[in-house]
Amino acid sequence: MFGDFMIYQYPTFLVFLAIFIAMALAIVLLPLWIRILKVRQIGQQIRADGPQHHYVKQGTPTMGGVVILVAVLVATLICSGLARPEQTLPLILLLLVTLLTGFMGLIDDLSKVIKERSLGLRPNAKMICLTLISVSFCLAAVNFAGIEPTLTIPFIYTFDLGWLTTTINLGGASFSIPWIYLLFVFLLVAGMSNAVNLVDGLDGLAGGAVMIAMIVMAAIAYRGDQLYLALFAAAVTGACVGFLWFNAHPASIFMGDTSSLALGAAFAALAVLTKAEFVSIIIGGIFVLEALSVMIQVGYYKLTKKRVFLMAPLHHHFEQKGWGETKVVIRFWIITALLASLGFALYFADSLS
Repeated sequence: MFGDFMIYQYPTFLVFLAIFIAMALAIVLLPLWIRILKVRQIGQQIRADGPQHHYVKQGTPTMGGVVILVAVLVATLICSGLARPEQTLPLILLLLVTLLTGFMGLIDDLSKVIKERSLGLRPNAKMICLTLISVSFCLAAVNFAGIEPTLTIPFIYTFDLGWLTTTINLGGASFSIPWIYLLFVFLLVAGMSNAVNLVDGLDGLAGGAVMIAMIVMAAIAYRGDQLYLALFAAAVTGACVGFLWFNAHPASIFMGDTSSLALGAAFAALAVLTKAEFVSIIIGGIFVLEALSVMIQVGYYKLTKKRVFLMAPLHHHFEQKGWGETKVVIRFWIITALLASLGFALYFADSLS
């Protein structure tokens, strides 16, 4: 009865409760986790081709993402249990994408620590894992969660990405494989996962950017009467706030691939489940820009043996131009907030039309 009362009378309270629980758990658990990592001598391996002044960070405890994911999971389960949503499948799919990608990131982090190098899993292995996760998620979302294989650009057009669909009969039930939408979801999930991973290069940068993007995604889910998804996004926001207490410059712990890959995939999956795929690209615009900077740098260098940026990803370019680490981080947070506000404004205005 208490749960029913909460969902129908005070759903906003549950969203803020999710933020608080996740934030409190992160703040309480991270000091203990940092001590464990120091005792085990599990520290960050700094890439050799990165900025030289980052070498002082060598050995700083990493895999803080383990605590972030624990905080998100516990806060989401507690608050969704109070809410008792009628449809839990989208939330289950979202949690599975997050945890599976997080497990892949954990293996990647452990590989770096064991081999004592900045490279973990081979790119092919990561891509295979991301392909399996994104394809499984897309098929389940379309066939069991009722997600339409469409892409809506606010005020312009809704594209039908399900026009090339194979339907299979399984035991009297039809199972659809929308090939174009399947490819789109793979690019979104794999792209955002790797993009957030690229952003995680300065103290507080990824945590703050994800925090801002996820609070806007929570508002989108809430606006769409998808409280259980809003609770998840709120929990991620709270966990990132708690993590930033220890990740602010100079960082006591790093996020690691465990949560940078997981949070990127979760952001993309949340966009699919709320049908905010296009605006999510705007909301997560800083992730997109960082990924594009690497692609442009690598592609242009292969063609001309020259560089477009002083160093990629983009945040290192500004470091090389003389910006301090904190200045880069705060300005990138501001850009994220501007893009996130624009994305939400487009979504909100379009939903009114």
